[in-house]
Amino acid sequence: MTGDERRSSFSLAAIYAMRMLGLFLVLPVFALEAPKYPGGDDPARVGLAMGIYGLTQGLLQLPFGMASDRLGRKRVIIFGLLVFAAGSLLAAVATSLTGLIAGRCLQGAGAVSAVVTALLADQTRDAVRTKAMALVGASIGLMFALSLVAAPVLAAHVGLAGLFALTAALALSGVAIVIWLVPPEPPRRAAPPRGSLRTVLTHVPTLRLNFGVFVLHGVLLAMWVAVPQLLVESGLDKAHHWWVYLPTVAASFFVMAGTLFPLERRGYLRAVFLGAIGLVALVQLGLSATAASGPTLVAMAFLLFAFFCASNVLEACQPSIASRAAPPQARGAAMGFYNTLQSLGFFAGGALGGVLVKNVGASGLFLACGLVTLVWLALAWPMAAIGKPGEQAT
Repeated sequence: MTGDERRSSFSLAAIYAMRMLGLFLVLPVFALEAPKYPGGDDPARVGLAMGIYGLTQGLLQLPFGMASDRLGRKRVIIFGLLVFAAGSLLAAVATSLTGLIAGRCLQGAGAVSAVVTALLADQTRDAVRTKAMALVGASIGLMFALSLVAAPVLAAHVGLAGLFALTAALALSGVAIVIWLVPPEPPRRAAPPRGSLRTVLTHVPTLRLNFGVFVLHGVLLAMWVAVPQLLVESGLDKAHHWWVYLPTVAASFFVMAGTLFPLERRGYLRAVFLGAIGLVALVQLGLSATAASGPTLVAMAFLLFAFFCASNVLEACQPSIASRAAPPQARGAAMGFYNTLQSLGFFAGGALGGVLVKNVGASGLFLACGLVTLVWLALAWPMAAIGKPGEQAT
């Protein structure tokens, strides 16, 4: 990478990371803190509050991307981060679950993920773009891991309202990074050729990956409708959940570093990718059995460690694979749809997760997550071997 490419990659990954940290911070504690609000005794509405931002985010990804083509990427990113900060403040001052839903909905309206990805693509060459995209993907996994460790401790001191206030501060820090650290935008490129939208909608490798990112983030959010309560039932006070999260998350990053990157260099990225999907499915089925028989702390720690190993690998490699698989003449549209499905996965996971817990319990929730992940594995299996960086996936 050149100096400008490194600067662009790290600064845009930092923006992505701050925004995702703000979204993830509430996940480990939301289901435990929401009952303190009027209306918070309904698991279905709690799940809706957790996932509603994914709906507005998914609906607005493409409009934000189109606006960035006309108005400039950095302007749109700043506007989106300010909207996200406003939603965070609205949630921070909420006095009921309805207020939390409104705040989360406004948070999602700051839908800048696709614009950040597009700006990163603008500012990096094809030869290093996969590495840059992998950096963004790794930042998602890192922020999720950090949130699991920090959220219980922070919530014990500042509560859910304080977490939302911190989220607003992170978004405003992202604005500062856009203004002072992100390199200037390159000259505006020619409009993409006609038919690029149709190309994306009919491109099988892209469709496989879009379905996969939808499932991964749906399962990710659905899990945290039930996991905190299972840890409580296993005998671990909610203020001490980080005792499980910290060692399992830290160990999982060592596993990812020791498997993903060395195996990718040897041409085994397809096997790692499919193996991680399979591991997510097995963890969900294991959580289903554990919830049905009565959770123990050892079983929960082991299953969460296995999940973090798999999800960190997938968060790091999926954006890279998606950018490589996308038709070169329609990469912007392809990444826009990818981010849209990612956001809708969050919404579906939160909304359906709450409904499932309410009607079939935690065991039924994890069983459903396991089955849909197996469907993802079946659809992803036909993908061909993934070439070296710079080559396309098929």
